[in-house]
Amino acid sequence: MTRLAHSMIRVINEDTSVSFYQRAFDLEIVDRLDFEKFTLIYMALPTANFEIELTVNKERDTPYDIGDGYGHLAIVVDDLEAARAKTETAGATPKDIVDFCPGGDRVARFFFVNDPDGYQIEVIEKGGRFA
Repeated sequence: MTRLAHSMIRVINEDTSVSFYQRAFDLEIVDRLDFEKFTLIYMALPTANFEIELTVNKERDTPYDIGDGYGHLAIVVDDLEAARAKTETAGATPKDIVDFCPGGDRVARFFFVNDPDGYQIEVIEKGGRFA
């Protein structure tokens, strides 16, 4: 059996990143592995089998160049307006909500927000293909 396990992103400050994902999206630390040169922090929702792996390279003190190949993480929520407000409370600046309706039919309703290291997160309202 095959399943998706996690997506890894490199972060500069463990406390800042963990706090953001806890406050903005209710992710919990499910494991933390500390090594001499790096730390791996696995976070997930209590109901999910998919994790975000935050990698902290201890000798790194400058922000990472995310580059033009990174897309985004996506999170589905029940209440888009409440989720947007929650990201603001967590210290982020979310973009405007988009009602994506090419051809008149709604495909998705969402907004984007950046985490403390600049990674984009798409927050999608539950419904349609994201039910």
